[in-house]
Amino acid sequence: MPLLPLAQEVCYTRAMTTPSKTSLAKIRNPIFCALDTADLGQATSWAAKLADTIGGVKLGLEFFNAQGPKGIKEVTRACELPLFLDLKFHDIPNTVAGAVKSVVPLKPAIINVHCSGGRVMMEAAAKAAREAAEQHLVDRPLVIGVTVLTSMDDAELNETGVPGTAFDQVRRLAELAKIAGLDGVVCSPHEAETLRKDLGPNFKLITPGVRPVWAAANDQKRIMTPSEALNAGADYVVIGRPITAAPDQTAAAKRIVLELAA
Repeated sequence: MPLLPLAQEVCYTRAMTTPSKTSLAKIRNPIFCALDTADLGQATSWAAKLADTIGGVKLGLEFFNAQGPKGIKEVTRACELPLFLDLKFHDIPNTVAGAVKSVVPLKPAIINVHCSGGRVMMEAAAKAAREAAEQHLVDRPLVIGVTVLTSMDDAELNETGVPGTAFDQVRRLAELAKIAGLDGVVCSPHEAETLRKDLGPNFKLITPGVRPVWAAANDQKRIMTPSEALNAGADYVVIGRPITAAPDQTAAAKRIVLELAA
């Protein structure tokens, strides 16, 4: 793992392996901060404070449902960082393709769909992202598949009718995502090492469920520290409350970056 200087913008090594052009061609570091709020002022404030420290921002359903595309644009203007638009599309292939095409003009660096929607749905999402990027003359976002939510353990997965372990299900879905032409998957840090071996160096792994040793686990169950996740093979780590719930968000983010560099 290369060191990731705090004050110097560098090209993050694994991001360069993406075969098609995306806005992740240059990224300061692999930290995407989850701005989990419905409040526009709060999200833009966090984004502006963290703009010089983190690698990107993640905005999800809570924010999008409250603020819509206009809110997304305001937050990205406040920080000018790569955007992970975490909307987890899951529907019939035609509907998912339409949803992907509707968000590509927002210029996200990453979008995601649920792998459990099936191969045909994932293929439709990947195709829609390519076509919409060409149509709107923007960089194509990475299309990433969500495997098993990091808030779920084996017992909860079994309750949904999926037998076996979360680990086994993640491997199955990640392989299907690659077959369908997705750029990578969202997985817990605990699956990253195996998926890196299974699926090769160019398949992107994004890991939520990442907590520094000094932060609370909250509702995440399959967790690691940021350094452990990256050493296991993750390309990008998603960190929310350890940063946004800290008394000083910038100081918390800098602490994590320095821990990664150490």
